[in-house]
Amino acid sequence: MRIGIDLGGTKIEGIVIDDTGRILHRLREPTPVSDGYLAIVDTIVSMVSRLESMFNKPCRVGIGTPGAISTRTGCLKNANTACLNGKQIKEDLEHRLDREIRIENDANCFALSEAIDGAAQDYRVVFGVIMGTGVGGGIVFHKNLHVGSQHIAGEWGHNILVPDGRRCYCGKRGCVETYLSGPGLTYDCRTDQSIDASQLIARADAGDALAESIVKIFLKRFGQALAIVINILDPDAIVVGGGLSNIQRLYTDGWKQVRLYVFNDELRTVLLRNRHGDSSGVRGAAQLWPAS
Repeated sequence: MRIGIDLGGTKIEGIVIDDTGRILHRLREPTPVSDGYLAIVDTIVSMVSRLESMFNKPCRVGIGTPGAISTRTGCLKNANTACLNGKQIKEDLEHRLDREIRIENDANCFALSEAIDGAAQDYRVVFGVIMGTGVGGGIVFHKNLHVGSQHIAGEWGHNILVPDGRRCYCGKRGCVETYLSGPGLTYDCRTDQSIDASQLIARADAGDALAESIVKIFLKRFGQALAIVINILDPDAIVVGGGLSNIQRLYTDGWKQVRLYVFNDELRTVLLRNRHGDSSGVRGAAQLWPAS
């Protein structure tokens, strides 16, 4: 059996799956961000212990995290949960759990899950996209995760979409993430700062002219950004996850925009909504270990 841990900014989720991918048990705890790095490590160790005690056997452990492990230092980098950056989280957890563990970026875990037994299981080359509070991505070839020599493969969210545009948390300006995330979509609703992405879409669908203009710009940018990925990777399928994956117009109007910018006279890549929903990341973490 395999344990998957999804280390999020607000919650830590853990599951046990069997070799068929069936979830046998699930636990969730708030992420103790305010208590710091060691408290997060303690929570993960405790969660693994509790999950194993329910089945009275040790399990292989995979963890999905924000950011990724640096191939240069072995420390976590690029995490938006800032207290994790610069920490040797893999080494620390292996010491505490007394075994080898596997750690990958949460978007990579999402892509792996959807490629193995999710929406894209029938496709060879899969690009997994997360569009939520942030924007991430992962690449899977023939059900094997590709992370790259610098552990940044699939990070389309930090390509420049709008030169000299809005400042991103990474320090650059105009990143895809600052325009195609949930906060990026609602950024221009300055008359109503409380509106969220789903409310904006609902207003556009109801005929609100300002909301519709914002959504059209968003869909155009979606097409431009994703066309760049397709021009480079030429995947068989793209799977969308995160809160914005529920926007139906991504798969219709948004896909039409992608077609306009792809460097070809046809577009065979298919765009898919995820199958496993919020469980994709934690399932993919467990699936960092192959079935026995």
